[in-house]
Amino acid sequence: MSCLERFLWTKLPRSVVPSCKGILSHWAHLAARAAFRKGIVSYCGHRNPVEPGTWAGGIVGLKSILGVKKREQALDILRQLSDLGYLSFELDAKTKLLTYRITDYELDYCGAPCDPGAVYATPGYGFLCIPRSITERLVSQNYIFNEADAWLDLWCHTVSMDPHNAFSFFAPVCQYGKYGVFLTLENLGQRWGWEKTKVWRFLQKHADVFALCRLPGSYGCLIFNTLYPCDTEVSLPTDEQIANVLGAVRDFSRHVVRHGLQREHMSRMVVWYSRRYLLSVGLLSPSARQNRRVALFHTFKRAYISLCWIWKNGDYDCQGVVNRSPPQSSSAAPIRGPCPVDLNEYSKELFSYA
Repeated sequence: MSCLERFLWTKLPRSVVPSCKGILSHWAHLAARAAFRKGIVSYCGHRNPVEPGTWAGGIVGLKSILGVKKREQALDILRQLSDLGYLSFELDAKTKLLTYRITDYELDYCGAPCDPGAVYATPGYGFLCIPRSITERLVSQNYIFNEADAWLDLWCHTVSMDPHNAFSFFAPVCQYGKYGVFLTLENLGQRWGWEKTKVWRFLQKHADVFALCRLPGSYGCLIFNTLYPCDTEVSLPTDEQIANVLGAVRDFSRHVVRHGLQREHMSRMVVWYSRRYLLSVGLLSPSARQNRRVALFHTFKRAYISLCWIWKNGDYDCQGVVNRSPPQSSSAAPIRGPCPVDLNEYSKELFSYA
């Protein structure tokens, strides 16, 4: 098991696939109409086998999926997506059969193969499983985002119920990277190749999906995703709840020296102390501590005595030591005189801290 668990995929309901302008909007519509299981499809009297993540048909069907009227326009979209690595396609000159395959299609969510059943999902039903890193391909190539590209970029960077982000326990929130809790219009504009005013107009236009919450001082803002699929019904946090989180994080981190901008510093502090805040207010149960895969250590005097024995004799992983019984002989005590610390209790305290 990896020590740092990350969800690599996110669910996008087919009913909310963005229809605005953008290359990723075309990709989402093509992926939503691809086969979700292995089977046979009919086209002009011919039966063609398809695999999960593929589609087979004619140019007319392709134009209907993309919402365009011209044949060359539909093929240009396929070529652009192919150049970016999002899909591959083939067009048979004789039969006019067109087949495309989605490159980043999640096969774990595919249905069982069937001969008589349907292989294409009903438009508007179910969800599309998309990789969270799908927009990074555009960022690495300095691609100027369109409206749908920015929409999906925010969706793919939404987190929910993350113990390292206390705000995500109130409602799903957009977060870029480990320490990107607080956002600014300038940073989003640099990522998308937009001006600050264009980012503002975009967020105002899509306020029904991405709710903007301004923070005090120079902290920036939070962007909540109101349509993100969750197990329970969620509502946007109040100003008082956000202020309580910020106040608690400031109290927990009052001994930490600030480096860099205030917004960057507070983003790090939120990541570091969110679990502590959630435990204090009862939003996170103490038993959830065992799910943390990174060990933290207290500062102890003479800690090298126990650590040296553990490294030589302990059977351990990143969650802690499995064999914690101390050696029978007290050979460690004479190193610097008698040791007043009980090694049993000392070892338990050392590795029980989360």
